[in-house]
Amino acid sequence: MPVSRTRKPRKSKPKAAAGSRRPARGGGGETGRRRLAAGVLAVALVCVLAVGALSALSSSGDGGDDPAAGTDGQQVVEPLPSDHPALELARREAGDPLAIGDADAPVVMIEYADFQDAFAGIHARETHDRLVEEYVESGVLRIEFRNFPINGPESDAAARASWAAGQQGRFWEFHAVAFGEEFNRDSGRFSAEGLRELAAEAGVPDLDRFAADTESEEAGEAVGRDADEALDLGVTTTPSFLVNGQPLQGARPVEDFRDMIDQLAAAARDD
Repeated sequence: MPVSRTRKPRKSKPKAAAGSRRPARGGGGETGRRRLAAGVLAVALVCVLAVGALSALSSSGDGGDDPAAGTDGQQVVEPLPSDHPALELARREAGDPLAIGDADAPVVMIEYADFQDAFAGIHARETHDRLVEEYVESGVLRIEFRNFPINGPESDAAARASWAAGQQGRFWEFHAVAFGEEFNRDSGRFSAEGLRELAAEAGVPDLDRFAADTESEEAGEAVGRDADEALDLGVTTTPSFLVNGQPLQGARPVEDFRDMIDQLAAAARDD
């Protein structure tokens, strides 16, 4: 199942730089209520990149003085203004099958991930469940997953299949199984047969419907919408996260997420 089945290239766009891991743009019919204006996204992108650069510098340094760090060395997170366009990316749809947590939680973490990415797998196995136990179950955090298949046809197939599992209320079970162990990319794990086996393991009740939904136009549109959002924000690698609009990238230690979530939740309580 080639990636082009999900997203078609748009015209009048410059070619990606050599070595860039950007999937093709587009998406069947330009559907979706959450299409964001280019100007608004440009503003969000500037802010995201600026904060992301500071975060990267602080996390890769040698522990020296950082004007953005608190007295205990903790990175200080300044909440974005309530009208900041980056905050509009959180859908907060109560029935979203690719989300977990209260729709009105004070902190929303958006995750852009590829099911074939090794670092996304590390995050899923080592960090995701801890965040759910510590923050989602207490009503502090909501996690919204966005498919961003950048590693070829099997990534695209897995993204479609995850959406299909979600149509039967088993997205997070499929997520756990798909990321449950290390594997080689393009190994056939996400072939049609492999996906059916994963779906059965995840407890998807109607496997024939699952197969049909995976191949459907609706699956392609949903995956394309998520991927377009990531591309418009300038996301180039997975996993990438926005926590109330604040960027984190890669398979970060759980402490990095705790520091950011705790500060943003405290700020929300003070408002």
